[in-house]
Amino acid sequence: MVALFRRPAEPTRRSDERPQVSPLWRALTQFDRGLVRLVGRLEITGTIPEELRGRPGLIAANHIGVFDAFVLTAALRKAGVDPRFLLAGGLLDAPVVGWILRQGGPVRVDRGRSTVVEAVARTIEALRSASGPVLVYPEGRISREPGLWPERGKTGVARIALAANVPVMTISQWGAHEAVYWGTERVEGWRDLVPVVTSGLRALRARPVFRVHFGRVVDLSDLSARRPGDAVRAHRRIMEAITADLVPLRPDEPDTPRFHDPTRPTDSTSPWRPRTGPADPPPVTS
Repeated sequence: MVALFRRPAEPTRRSDERPQVSPLWRALTQFDRGLVRLVGRLEITGTIPEELRGRPGLIAANHIGVFDAFVLTAALRKAGVDPRFLLAGGLLDAPVVGWILRQGGPVRVDRGRSTVVEAVARTIEALRSASGPVLVYPEGRISREPGLWPERGKTGVARIALAANVPVMTISQWGAHEAVYWGTERVEGWRDLVPVVTSGLRALRARPVFRVHFGRVVDLSDLSARRPGDAVRAHRRIMEAITADLVPLRPDEPDTPRFHDPTRPTDSTSPWRPRTGPADPPPVTS
């Protein structure tokens, strides 16, 4: 199991090569749609604007669980968009799993192989040459906020969007956290997979509803990658748009989720959590 995710000494694909979606990936996404239908019920609202079809762009989504990438892949495929991801080079270089992910024509981020400036520059160039929108998680990880509201996140996605001058559409989702437990950060043996497997089997009986809303394109036209503070402003607009569309997806769960996952850490806070009454804009870290 560990060998499937271990990074080899040298990368198998340069970050500046134009990624392509293979026929195998399209077949795998069809399988994914069947898997999502088996586990639960997918409900989609909103539409993907024409300006993001077949053109470079970013689709920013909240991250609520292990299964939500499967749900978003199925939703995008149903909407007629090839699901593509912004992924770390270490994951793409992994044997077996990395090869499968590379079939989807991802945009690669090589952290740790060079300076941050160089890595971001290569990511921007790859995004500009992409043949369609790329899915990103601005939070960077599954939310550990007790209510599963979006975490603070960082400005990396906003910086890339401004520098590449590409549109950013938001996706808000709810329900995928009920498919399988969070589990553990490191899988060291079969016992670590037991909670994930057993919760997945439970979902087959419960059939949770997976709600996905295709939001709007966030207006960043007045912001610039070269102006200090604009990346923070862009990040705030993206996260606030995601949160605003998340509220109506969980009308009966305004505070904490009804579904309790005993394996998910809840040691974080969300500056985007809806508040009653006026509040000062939350700070954002770079």
